[in-house]
Amino acid sequence: MVPRERKVVARPLLQARRVVIKIGSALLVEQATGRLNRAWMETLASDIARLRARGQEVLLVSSGAIALGRRHLGLEPGKLKLDESQAAAAVGQIRLAHAWKEVLDQHDLTVAQILLTFGDTEERRRYLNGRNTLSTLLKLGAIPLINENDTVATAEIRYGDNDRLAARVAQMISADCLVLLSDVDGLYTADPTKDKSAVFIPEIRGITPEIEKMAGGASSSVGSGGMATKIAAAKIAIGAGCHMCVAIGHEMHPLKRIENGARCSWFYPATNPVTVRKQWIAGSLKPAGELHVDEGAAAALKRGKSLLPAGVTRVKGKFERGDALLVRDVEGNEIARGLSAYSSDEAAQLCGRKSNEIEGLLGFRGRDEMIHRDDLVVTVSE
Repeated sequence: MVPRERKVVARPLLQARRVVIKIGSALLVEQATGRLNRAWMETLASDIARLRARGQEVLLVSSGAIALGRRHLGLEPGKLKLDESQAAAAVGQIRLAHAWKEVLDQHDLTVAQILLTFGDTEERRRYLNGRNTLSTLLKLGAIPLINENDTVATAEIRYGDNDRLAARVAQMISADCLVLLSDVDGLYTADPTKDKSAVFIPEIRGITPEIEKMAGGASSSVGSGGMATKIAAAKIAIGAGCHMCVAIGHEMHPLKRIENGARCSWFYPATNPVTVRKQWIAGSLKPAGELHVDEGAAAALKRGKSLLPAGVTRVKGKFERGDALLVRDVEGNEIARGLSAYSSDEAAQLCGRKSNEIEGLLGFRGRDEMIHRDDLVVTVSE
């Protein structure tokens, strides 16, 4: 049995509803041979299957495509030019995705490949498309396998490391826990390979200037991230209400080791993902338009329901899908704010209509809701 204190340490991972796991290149690709560490992948796949068996959703952000592809292309050791990196990624990504498919197939788990660029997590429309796709895959029981789209991204639009990409993914899909599996076991007051007096820090509850100063450079010859990128990732993650763990990944069954009390650094958020998202919708976004609703819809919203087209009586303003809207009752009072699933032109056509009429009216099958409850905040109490 796992000791009680160890369970407490690993509680963010054990209790998370949605977990993002980032795997560094140095863990996946053996530096000496350039080959995949298949035996290690199989133990991680077993860990992932255990998470899934207890009802947790899992997303993988996997490095390794460039490191894997360069061997097959015979590229010399050392820093690659941009076009060489893109070529290596194109070759390596196929092999990487296939390897993950094989190890997850052993546990009857479906993997889905997603390639993202910086703009996909920063530009509003692409962000919403990415969020919806990832949410749908998770709903259908698949495990999204995510990497940066190195074959098309230029230096100006790249993350350049998967630590920050993983944090953006965690933010995008409101994950509860982000685990960065790396070749370091956590945060120290200084680089422990250079300073023997460096002290390990197990818990961090805020990214202060002192914490940022503790970050060093990359320690691996195949990876692009160091502690500095992990601190940057932590700022994104905890700002989104997501716990983040930095842990050594070289050992077999790395997630099980964390659960059993292996040394790692935990970054704690001040709140949870749902609260952060609701606060963002309620106060950080400028409304682009309004939806007026009937009494039945107003009452349903206050009970935590979504806003359906049938309850909308009037559409005001010019807006696009994903824009923030005010929701007003029959007397014109604001009762909620949310993100629209449709543009103003589309919303006007759907106004007062049933959800099963959407495809016939618009020519495509969109969401059943005008504003889904996950994207809506009631701003007036009963």
